[in-house]
Amino acid sequence: MDEPTGEFPASGSDEPRVTITGATPAGELVDDLPTIDPTTLLPHWTEAPTGQVPIVVAREAATSDDPWSTIPAPAWREGEADWVAHEEQFDTSMLAGAERTETARPWEFDVDEDVAVAPVAAEEPEWFEPARPEPGTGPVERTRRRPTANPLAGRAVRQAPATSSVARAVLTGVLLAIVVFAFFVAGPLPLTALVVVVLAVASGEAFAGFRSVGAHPATVLGLVAVVTLGVAVYNKGLVAIGPVTVLLVVLGFVWYMSAERTIDVLDGLGVTVFVYAWVGVLGAYAVALLSPSAFADRHGLAYLFGALVIVIGNDTGALFTGRWLGKHPLSAKLSPNKTVEGLVGGTVLALVFGAIIVPLVSPWTITRGLEFAVVLSVAAPLGDLFESMVKRTLGVKDLGRLLPGHGGLLDRIDGLLFALPTTYYLLHVLSMH
Repeated sequence: MDEPTGEFPASGSDEPRVTITGATPAGELVDDLPTIDPTTLLPHWTEAPTGQVPIVVAREAATSDDPWSTIPAPAWREGEADWVAHEEQFDTSMLAGAERTETARPWEFDVDEDVAVAPVAAEEPEWFEPARPEPGTGPVERTRRRPTANPLAGRAVRQAPATSSVARAVLTGVLLAIVVFAFFVAGPLPLTALVVVVLAVASGEAFAGFRSVGAHPATVLGLVAVVTLGVAVYNKGLVAIGPVTVLLVVLGFVWYMSAERTIDVLDGLGVTVFVYAWVGVLGAYAVALLSPSAFADRHGLAYLFGALVIVIGNDTGALFTGRWLGKHPLSAKLSPNKTVEGLVGGTVLALVFGAIIVPLVSPWTITRGLEFAVVLSVAAPLGDLFESMVKRTLGVKDLGRLLPGHGGLLDRIDGLLFALPTTYYLLHVLSMH
């Protein structure tokens, strides 16, 4: 096979060739090229540089009939003069509307006032701490736990006491009963003082429990209201509940209105009134029984003693029966340790105390003792469950540690708080006043 010579066959040759229809030999187009100044051509790459401007720059000034010359060509810019000379090629008006001025910056845009633009909140790093507003000018402060689908889920559950705890609880209960019995013997006035002190301490335990989860109760104001209510009920009867409650709400509003921080009303005044109503108002029925204006011949003292004995019997029977025989929870969501068997055992022992111990004190009778035992065996467990619900909501096992084996005073009188108003109104229903 012969080596290629690079020559084209003559047009008149008889040798076979390929013809492209409509094509024009390149040599015939040389004459149509525009005249270009050869001084603007770059030297051969083997020659030394001369510093001449590339032809792409000179092309803009070239005057010819070349149709491509009407399109701005890329410019070679080396110095500041090159940028100034070709700056007219970039029109900044393309970045804005007709109303924008020449001084407007390309990254600024006009927004129609009728169109709402939602602000985009930037994510804050974990270490970011927002600036605290001046006292009284910031948003409402809410620090309690946020509600969930089940606010009691995962909260603390009081475990069944061990044998040593039961023995300690029994010993504490016996000593406490001796002290209380001594005040009963002392008379209505010393016993009223003891009741007021117990209610104040129990209220303080409740306030402390709410503060532990971030609430802001007016503890001092609440304690003063509880003590004031006890003294007022002893002197004026239950009619004092209305005025004292009104004063608490009004003064509580003033209290939080003048506070340095703006507190959520539920975290502050709501908790204060709740504890006052739960412990102060319900507990005030014990003072109402002791008030000399309520029952003649100190019968109120005897009725309070009978109610206390029945509630103690109910709690004791429920504790031991539930510990030994309890298998079916009374309310698994609130207190899994309280069982149906314990409720039955507590009712049985309350009936025994109501039929044997309570009638030993005049004007109690066996019939009245049994009637009150049946009713209080329902009211006292409800009070116990109510406190369990509060403790589960707060996430604590006990609201105090004052009484070994029992927790705090509020843990000891929780059932009695529901039993006291029940006793007071049942006495009126049965015409025992």
